Amino acid sequence: MDKTVTLAHGAGGKQTSELINKIFKAHFSNPDLTADDAAVLNFDGGKLAFTTDGFIVSPSEFKGGNIGKLSICGTVNDLSCMGAKPLYLSCAFVIEEGFPMDKLEKIAVAMEKTAKEANVKIVAGDTKVAGKGQVDGVFITTTGIGKILDNVNTSGFNAKPGDAVIVTGDIGRHGCTVLLERNEFGIEADVASDCAPLWDTVKSMLDVSKDIHVIRDATRGGVGTVLYEIAEQSKVGIELDSKNIPVAEGVRGVCGMLGLEPLYLACEGRLVVFAPKDTAEDIVSVLHKGKYSKNAAIIGEVTSDMTGCVVLKTEIGSETLLPQPGGELLPRIC
Repeated sequence: MDKTVTLAHGAGGKQTSELINKIFKAHFSNPDLTADDAAVLNFDGGKLAFTTDGFIVSPSEFKGGNIGKLSICGTVNDLSCMGAKPLYLSCAFVIEEGFPMDKLEKIAVAMEKTAKEANVKIVAGDTKVAGKGQVDGVFITTTGIGKILDNVNTSGFNAKPGDAVIVTGDIGRHGCTVLLERNEFGIEADVASDCAPLWDTVKSMLDVSKDIHVIRDATRGGVGTVLYEIAEQSKVGIELDSKNIPVAEGVRGVCGMLGLEPLYLACEGRLVVFAPKDTAEDIVSVLHKGKYSKNAAIIGEVTSDMTGCVVLKTEIGSETLLPQPGGELLPRIC
């Protein structure tokens, strides 16, 4: 492993996994430490999901949201992926000296509005002010707790051969939006972040069937990184059909110009779902009725071949191995 921390260690790919495994997991390991989006904790009367997440997106405001909205959505969605109804959040701010007060209030307003939509309460917090140049604007950490529904057991370790692979909407919007906001390439496109709280989306699927094996939100590293993580956790192979993967035209155009793969661009309002084939069509049908999942699609299936790998069937019918995620694609997208 590298002798110093690099931006690639925060990008969600191979280097992030190495950092977690060789440093944090090595010293923090215990029976409740999780590789999923939230820890599952057993208490009298049921199970709770518990998670925390830090947000350092640059720029802090982007088309479709800001760091405040993002901080609520990210933690609500991590709880939701475990089949947990989000209940309570805490938030901690690290604010750079000189940060405009009106921008800070705008962030707080976005958090208030998003928490109200997600039906969660912000019940505790902390504020620190750092010297000029010690923090880039504002960083936020949110921690959340939720109640897992009865008879629900989702985990990256639960994928099974024969499962259908579903995405709940078009992919890559958030990463593409943040890239455009930085204006490093002079590209203009009609793209907005998909940032959204997704408990209602998850609940609608669980109302169809509690037998959903995996739910993950495709944030850092995008859908491709999530699929590789699940393939490794469950020791399965995954086959994707590229023609079924929904990508907005604006995102597709930007990726074409810059040579980017939409599967590796971050989402903040999209889920990757693994469910038995016999329920997949019903799940997609109910997703099509949802506010944030109108273009959900079945994009592939789980196999017992090529374990740990993701195979992509191209639009001309050939098959290729999706490159494993690694390096630094877009730093500070969440």
